Amino acid sequence: MPKNIMKRTTILVGAQWGDEGKGKIIDLLTENSDIIVRYQGGNNAGHTVRYGDKKFILHLLPSGILHPGKKCVIGNGVVIDLEAFFHEIEILRESNVFVKNRLFVSDRAHLIFPYHRLLDQLREGQKGSGKIGTTKRGIGPCYADKADRLGIRVADLMNPKVFRDRLTYVLKEQNHILQAVYRHQPFSFSKIHREYTHYRDRLSPFVCSTELLLAEAHRAKKRILFEGAQGTHLDVDHGTYPYVTSSNASAGGAITGTGLSPAHIEEVIGVVKAYTTRVGEGPFPTEFPPALMAMVRELGEEFGATTGRPRRCGWFDALLVKHSVLVNGLSKMAVTKLDVLDTLPTIKICVAYQYKGKQFRNFPADQEVLAHAKPVYVECPGWLEQTSHIREWKKLPAKAKSYLTRLEDMLETRISIVSIGSERLQTIFIDGK
Repeated sequence: MPKNIMKRTTILVGAQWGDEGKGKIIDLLTENSDIIVRYQGGNNAGHTVRYGDKKFILHLLPSGILHPGKKCVIGNGVVIDLEAFFHEIEILRESNVFVKNRLFVSDRAHLIFPYHRLLDQLREGQKGSGKIGTTKRGIGPCYADKADRLGIRVADLMNPKVFRDRLTYVLKEQNHILQAVYRHQPFSFSKIHREYTHYRDRLSPFVCSTELLLAEAHRAKKRILFEGAQGTHLDVDHGTYPYVTSSNASAGGAITGTGLSPAHIEEVIGVVKAYTTRVGEGPFPTEFPPALMAMVRELGEEFGATTGRPRRCGWFDALLVKHSVLVNGLSKMAVTKLDVLDTLPTIKICVAYQYKGKQFRNFPADQEVLAHAKPVYVECPGWLEQTSHIREWKKLPAKAKSYLTRLEDMLETRISIVSIGSERLQTIFIDGK
């Protein structure tokens, strides 16, 4: 991999609706990094990484943990399910991947509790046709408690008196909601207190002030890679609200979710698929018709790494990604799964939306427009050649290069990495053309 493929402090973000293949790109960039930092989300994310002859799906730990000698940080912007946290550590241990003295957890990160998971399920179940499509893992309720000042942080758990007092206060509030609104049995204070007190000693070796750790690493000129979960259009502020996650999946989340000064960030790289996918509910203007959907879903193995749900698939949406370029300040992009398009005779790119006689060339916030707009496409000829064996830009089919160059021109952002398969070697690094 070229040494200049990334700068010293780099944020990697998904530029669509998540599932863009960030796990593989993070895995590649980790080679040139010293510290890999997860800055938002929880175990509702799923990054698939191949390491040797094994495939790992990491939901909470940074993908860089698979690389010996690399340090990994879970920042304050992440919400942590401790059961999932220790489960992943155990899975890695069974494969002889050890995290001791390499994994660090922010003492300011918030914790997911059993009542968060239950409330997630109960609320989603009541929404009917208005459901969001959450993973029901308690992520949203935990972030809601954080904003409502009802959260319990890692630092609170580390202090026995503070934890007992906070849990007493918070659980009274949560049990009142469960009983009064949902007619559900309350949670036992002693059971939760006992369970999380047991976690305390196991978690303690990982806990530190990660803001200080990262500041000192930056002063020491270490190379820091920030790993986002989900994608920009699932960002709670910049995504297709309300069909979004509960945190800032865009580049801004790396600042608030870690405490490193924005002045220290040198570059933001976006990851996109060569087409578009989405899991769960929400508008999707370029969604394929059923037959094409089934074909691309099978070719691309488009099933959620976290939920197993089939992903919805569609043509590349330039409006969607241009908005991501804008809000993230993307300097370059990685394009994944180009090989999935190898057999298509014609490939479309959405360049505008048409709705009630008006044409939109910028991504709108209006739900009604997104739900009912008709995409305006330009067509590109397919290359009808297999690309998964290619390792150099110049050896790609001319029509594949033309498609990628057209995307660059539309997005005004350089493509520096092209992935043509799930293996690490199935990657083309572009240093100029």
